[in-house]
Amino acid sequence: MAIPTFDPNAPAFTRAGINLADPRLGAQAVLTSDDFFAPMARMLDPEPAVFVPGKYDDNGKWMDGWESRRKRVTGHDFCIVKLGVAGQLMGVDIDTSHFTGNFPPAASIDACRSDDDIPPVGTQWTAVLPAMTLNGNAHHFRAIEATAGAVYTHVRLNIYPDGGVARLRVFGRPHRELASDAELNLASAMNGARIVSANNQHYGLASNLLLPTRAANMGEGWETRRRREPGCDWCIIELAVPGKISKVDVDTAYFKGNFADRCSLQGAFVTAGTDESLITQSMFWPVLLEEQKLEMDRLHSFTPERILPVTHVRFKILPDGGVSRLRLIGHTLG
Repeated sequence: MAIPTFDPNAPAFTRAGINLADPRLGAQAVLTSDDFFAPMARMLDPEPAVFVPGKYDDNGKWMDGWESRRKRVTGHDFCIVKLGVAGQLMGVDIDTSHFTGNFPPAASIDACRSDDDIPPVGTQWTAVLPAMTLNGNAHHFRAIEATAGAVYTHVRLNIYPDGGVARLRVFGRPHRELASDAELNLASAMNGARIVSANNQHYGLASNLLLPTRAANMGEGWETRRRREPGCDWCIIELAVPGKISKVDVDTAYFKGNFADRCSLQGAFVTAGTDESLITQSMFWPVLLEEQKLEMDRLHSFTPERILPVTHVRFKILPDGGVSRLRLIGHTLG
């Protein structure tokens, strides 16, 4: 299994948003013009694409992504993806990793809003990313200019004229109508929570903490490198909406010889500043949950010592290790 690593050089929208095309959020590839060589669903795999020399199937070389056959007529191929949750789009990564002589020369993206799994004929599509040149075996990060109030449920990736795309990531912010004074998981990506920053994501991304389903394996959690100096590891989370946290669930599922030994939680109601400025500020936020002992491969539930209105939290693991999920149950502010 390939390890999804954090790319510090990726554009800011990859950190400000979440991947709305993640199948772990419920995203699905629902329709394509052609996926003869490699099925469309493979393009949404959250793991990085791999190349397996000498691996073939009945239709030819096995490729980790979506790949159409060589087009011998006019036109182009496309794939429609139903996002895991409706949201405002911020940017995309069209990844052609391992596609060298068979990548599309160009691609574009349209988006729409539909209540159907497959948008019906006649649906109004909006061009959110004009045709752009692609290279082989490369990531193509492109920002999407936000249109005020535009919320989409589906995207359509057009490739010109044919070829293969290893992965499609669609970054954005979920848009859900959350009632005031409602009890919910304030740290759920499905509700709009996001990772602002993390000091280390060597073996697993901190964003995994916010996924709605329980981890399927150790690779679906946040795991830091082995710490060889004093201190601890941490991540900062912007909650889906401001709220008061009444219960903290910390899940170390599948982490056994490498689980975090202890954890704690700080929080604050932030009204201004940048993501970068929060890193320093967060060290001085009030403590909501004092250090708590953790055990391997177990779901822990804690009650905060302090219940305050907060918009952001700093989750600390001591001294290092892995946690698969963090759930912060609380009430939205009325």
